[in-house]
Amino acid sequence: MDFPKLIKLVAQTVYAVFGISILVLVLLVMLWKNPSWITQNLDSPDSWRPRNAQTDLGTSPRDNLVKYGYQVITETSKHIGPLAPEIKSRLAGNNLSCQSCHLDAGRKTGSASFVGVANRFPQFRGRENKMGNLIERVNGCMERSMDGEVLPEGSLEMQAIIAYMEWLSEDVPDDREEEFKGFAKVELPNEAADPVRGKEIYTKHCQTCHMEDGQGQRPSETDKYLYPPLWGNDSYNHGAGMHRVITAAQFIKGNMPYLEATLDNPVLTDEEAYHVAAYINSFERSQKSNPETDFPDKNLKPVSTPYGPWVDRFSPEQHKYGPFQPIMAWYEKELGIKKSK
Repeated sequence: MDFPKLIKLVAQTVYAVFGISILVLVLLVMLWKNPSWITQNLDSPDSWRPRNAQTDLGTSPRDNLVKYGYQVITETSKHIGPLAPEIKSRLAGNNLSCQSCHLDAGRKTGSASFVGVANRFPQFRGRENKMGNLIERVNGCMERSMDGEVLPEGSLEMQAIIAYMEWLSEDVPDDREEEFKGFAKVELPNEAADPVRGKEIYTKHCQTCHMEDGQGQRPSETDKYLYPPLWGNDSYNHGAGMHRVITAAQFIKGNMPYLEATLDNPVLTDEEAYHVAAYINSFERSQKSNPETDFPDKNLKPVSTPYGPWVDRFSPEQHKYGPFQPIMAWYEKELGIKKSK
């Protein structure tokens, strides 16, 4: 036996194992310091992922402001809603969180994600008939989805929300930003949405989380909702975009049942999402004040807006449940306006 060669081979093996061990140790330390490091550094076209406030922030003043924005968005009621310690801070009128609709703290596709949203403002909004900024858009949600009052522009909470949205919008690849915009596409059935059929779908797919009475689930009245209420006084008011059957159907198709459906792999069909949206929006909810002032140019009002006035003569029932194709056809023929909602 050639002992010198054997000793050399053993030494080489030991050095190799030692080197690999050091490399593994370094990688483990890097992952411990920053769990998202591996997804941020994979050298492939799909390596980019939306930022995560729980893992990707440091301790700078701006990072701390972004962290607070994340907290406001995920536990809205505790910061600016009915559970806020100070009465003057209770500007949201219900116990929803921003992420009740903007899922995963605004990071999920198909749920009006915040990823890239700051890059699209200022933008024209038909509801106000003017160019608006991101602060105004947030306050639109405050008055409608949150059934409350506007959040002062200079408040810490507003600045934190905007900082979080801007942070999520930084360094988003151009070819990825579009997928995080808006909701799923739905091909509308050429019939009225039916709450009776919707109830069957709700019972099968939705009530496990949102309960038979639609009031959602939370551990106690001092906690945030695990699953939000879909109607009643603690849900969005009748002026919210989610109160339109078409918008609700798009959201439902891309996201529900929660943790099962995705934008690319929905569980419900277009027709099922359409009918269950009608069922959810058939119940009573808080009424927004002065809804008649929405859409100063009534020609721009979505056909599925369930409250008047309208420039057409279709019934309130049809504006709420459809069929929407005849209304769309009227706008295109009479006014030359092509509408999809």
